[in-house]
Amino acid sequence: MELLIFVYIILGLVPSLVWLAYYLREDMHPEPKRMILEIFFWGALITIPVFFVQVGLANLLEMTNLNSTIFSIIYWFLIIAFSEEFFKYLVFRVKVFNSPHLDEPLDVMLYMVVAALGFTAIENILYLFSPAGPMSFDQSVTRALIMVLIRFIGATFLHTLCSATAGYFLAISIQKAKKKYIPLILGLLIATVLHGLYDFSLMATNNYIKIGVPIAIIVVLAVFVFTGFSRLQKMKSVCKV
Repeated sequence: MELLIFVYIILGLVPSLVWLAYYLREDMHPEPKRMILEIFFWGALITIPVFFVQVGLANLLEMTNLNSTIFSIIYWFLIIAFSEEFFKYLVFRVKVFNSPHLDEPLDVMLYMVVAALGFTAIENILYLFSPAGPMSFDQSVTRALIMVLIRFIGATFLHTLCSATAGYFLAISIQKAKKKYIPLILGLLIATVLHGLYDFSLMATNNYIKIGVPIAIIVVLAVFVFTGFSRLQKMKSVCKV
C-alpha cells in the first residue's frame, strides 16, 4: 500500500512537471528557480481553500430548487471554474505582482501558468486516490497511468491554457495607463467561461458534444496562448516594476 501511495504521488506530479518544463523553455530570460518553486508551491497550496469554497457553495446550491440544467451551469461555471481561475490569479496577485522578478510582459503569463501547474498537480494526485473498487497493484498502476495520460492532454493542459489566457490579458492591463482593469476582467471572464464550458461539456452533455467541445476549446486556447507568448516576447521588457 505504501508503494502504491508513492506511485500515485509521483504519477500525479508528472503531467504538471512535464508541462512546466515545456513552458519554461519558452522563456528567453529564465526566471529564478526558487521563485518558480515558490509559485508552484503556492499554486498547490490554494487547493485547500478552493476545496472548502467549492464544497460550501455546492452545499448551498443543493438547497435550491433549480432545474438540473441551471444547477449544472451554476456549478461548473461559477462554483468550479470561477473559483479555480480566481484563486490561481490570487497567487499571482499576492506573490508575484510586486516582485522585482516580474520584469517583462511574458513573465505574467509564465507565473500564471506555474501557479496553475501547482494547483493541478494536487488535483491530479487527488484524482488518482479516488475510490475505484478492489484492484491488484498492477491494475491500480495501469489505471493511474491511463488517468495521468488523459489528464496530461486534458485537464492539466486546460488549466495552463486558461491561466495563460488570463495572464496574457493581465500583462496587457499592466501596460495600460488607463482602463487597466478592463483587460484583467476580460481575461478572467474568458478563462472562466471556457474552463466552465469544458467541464460542463464533459460532465453534463452526451454524444459528440461531450468530446467535440472540449477538444475545440483546447485547440482554440492553445492557438491563442502560443500566439500570445510570441506577442508578449516582442513587447518592451518593462512590466509594472
